[in-house]
Amino acid sequence: MAKENIFAGINQTIMLTLSMVVIASMIGTPGLGEGVLAAVQRSEVGNGFVYGIGIVVLAIIVDRFTQAMNHSRQEKLPKKTKIILTIIILLVAILGSILGHMFSDDKEANKGTIKLAYAQQDDQIVSTNVIAQVLEEQGYKVDTTSLDIPVTWEAVSKGEVDAMTGAWLPITHGAEYKKVKDDIDNLGPHIDKEAKLGLVVPKYMDVNSIEDLNNQANKKITGIEPGAEIVDATNETLKAYPNLKGWEQINSSTGAMNAELKRAIKNKDDIIITGWNRYWIFQRYDLKYLDDPKGSMGKAESINTIARKGLKEDEPEAYRILDNFKWSVKDMESIMLEIENGKDPEKATKEWIDNNRDKVDKWTEK
Repeated sequence: MAKENIFAGINQTIMLTLSMVVIASMIGTPGLGEGVLAAVQRSEVGNGFVYGIGIVVLAIIVDRFTQAMNHSRQEKLPKKTKIILTIIILLVAILGSILGHMFSDDKEANKGTIKLAYAQQDDQIVSTNVIAQVLEEQGYKVDTTSLDIPVTWEAVSKGEVDAMTGAWLPITHGAEYKKVKDDIDNLGPHIDKEAKLGLVVPKYMDVNSIEDLNNQANKKITGIEPGAEIVDATNETLKAYPNLKGWEQINSSTGAMNAELKRAIKNKDDIIITGWNRYWIFQRYDLKYLDDPKGSMGKAESINTIARKGLKEDEPEAYRILDNFKWSVKDMESIMLEIENGKDPEKATKEWIDNNRDKVDKWTEK
């Protein structure tokens, strides 16, 4: 009886743990949940399904295994069932070994480990991948952790991670920066005053300013996820311009906005979206920002690299590489477009590094 209760408890504990992996990934816990979270945040249904199926299959295997172990001695398992369970256990062990080898660092790190934090946003994913591969080329082992934006700032300020490359300043992340500015090192912009938020339209539309808008696109602005900084800026814009009275912002997700943009351009329909510079859509489509005379969408910003206090003394070479990291919006967007077209992010990053070796060499020079 006690054995049955113990194994039942083990079974339920494991099941509850697996049910929490996605929630745990929100605070930076690595694993299958991280893949599901990333897919949800980027509206990648296929990837989310694959990672989700992985969690479900793992849960079924563990559930069947622990239930089989819970049989009393009188309920001996058939020999065939024992063989099947043994094969399943061996397959899981082999799969775990293969995956562990695939995701482990192939190169022996001889200069220590650098921990980078990033949020699940295209610019941060790309810039983190680039600087991580450059650091690995120099002999460092690099650990990357996906966190929510406020948690990313907090992690750097507390020294829990070494650096991040996604600080939009002085406006978008100004509040986060103000809270922790005395506990971090601001290494300056890797993209200097090229980051921009605004209302964007296809170039075939006969409007050039927000003040030109009257009844285009059924008086609707297609936006992204509620809570994003650009959503708040757009709401302020709707209040700032008298000609936008009666207009509304339609919010769903970045993926849904991209799909609407693709459909509208294919049909040559009017569409106004919330856009930002360092995004692949500017490489794929002919788009333009609408002039913003009132400045309600904010001015052009820089994307900065932020490091923890003490990194310069602990890892001077890595600190110098992070400090030297400089490139352009076009560089970033070219990698984004390759990824959007289906190329593996690591492969797209490596190809960009190989094709821009002169620029990368400046980051690593002493």
